[in-house]
Amino acid sequence: MAKVFIIGPAYPLRGGLASFDELFCEALNKQGHQCEIISYSLQYPNFLFPGSTQYHVNGTPPKNITIHTLINSVNPFSWFKTASFIKKQKPDFIIFRFWIPFMGPALGTIARLVKKRGIKVLAITDNIIPHEKRIGDKLLSTYFVKGCDGFITMSMAVMADLNKLISTNNKKYLLHPLYTSFGEKLSKQDARNQLQLNQNDNIVLFFGLIRKYKGLDLLLEAFAQLKHLQNTKLIIAGEFYEDKQPYLDLIDKYQIQNQVILLDKFIPNEDVKLYFSAANLVALPYRTATQSGVTQVSFHFEVPTLVTNVGGLGEIIPHQIAGYVVEPNAQDIAKHISDYFTNNKEVAFAEGMKQEKKKYDWSIFVNEVVDLYNKTKLTNK
Repeated sequence: MAKVFIIGPAYPLRGGLASFDELFCEALNKQGHQCEIISYSLQYPNFLFPGSTQYHVNGTPPKNITIHTLINSVNPFSWFKTASFIKKQKPDFIIFRFWIPFMGPALGTIARLVKKRGIKVLAITDNIIPHEKRIGDKLLSTYFVKGCDGFITMSMAVMADLNKLISTNNKKYLLHPLYTSFGEKLSKQDARNQLQLNQNDNIVLFFGLIRKYKGLDLLLEAFAQLKHLQNTKLIIAGEFYEDKQPYLDLIDKYQIQNQVILLDKFIPNEDVKLYFSAANLVALPYRTATQSGVTQVSFHFEVPTLVTNVGGLGEIIPHQIAGYVVEPNAQDIAKHISDYFTNNKEVAFAEGMKQEKKKYDWSIFVNEVVDLYNKTKLTNK
């Protein structure tokens, strides 16, 4: 069994990456490995973080997981301190979460320092080139990946980006496991009672932080074409990471105020189950994407999901089995939402979600990661 450190966001930081890392650590420990997390004392400077806060407000730390809060992303002294801590602990391998080039200098430096002690360095690369590109992204990402021994991607789109930066056989494409930390599904009636929603409405859920690449404007334009569907509502449950006014203007322009329920806030972990349990359909109308953790929340709660055919999203949701894979335009989104409710697809697609989610078990993911570590011991990049 291996001694492992996950290097990535964790409590008290909030969000999908932190939830993933905590579940991953728990899964490693459950299979007999010894895993702890090294997280950030400062993840983003304020000028890079457009939300209200990076931290849980009322959350509780995960049980039975040790989290070390060490890395300041803009303080090189903390990078050396973190590397020194890791070397003293003598893990078999560490595994980074890499999702934004900004983290390249910090994580790439730590990787190089610990490799000098023979510690293997793996990386889960959520993104190599981000959705919203900046000058220098490629340089920073290259610095990071050149310090690693092996890589895991959770979409073929990211794998293609990785191959542009480094040539290695020590890489795996793995399926993104389920987010199982949000509790069990409630009855639709119970969830809607708690959220004070109409029991007879058809509810489409847009969930997560809001930025231009996520295509919420396309979904609003689609709803303007769905006025023939009585009692169909769109719940927008997430915090705006950009100017909200253009979206409000679209709602006014198309006169869909009565169809849209807008919640401009971060949804705490304990409330996630309410929104997914209340929904008939989850929609990800993204303009660009590599993957999205939202689909794995949908699978956990067995809610049929509509995704656009961008990046790796089409790899995840089987079309006409567990939901829809559509083109990223309002017309195609509207067409398939209409098909879903008009032809009563919910029961069949929910069964499709139930069957498909079996592929996303954490034990499978852990075994593949450990196999990659063993491979790095036998080969060079």
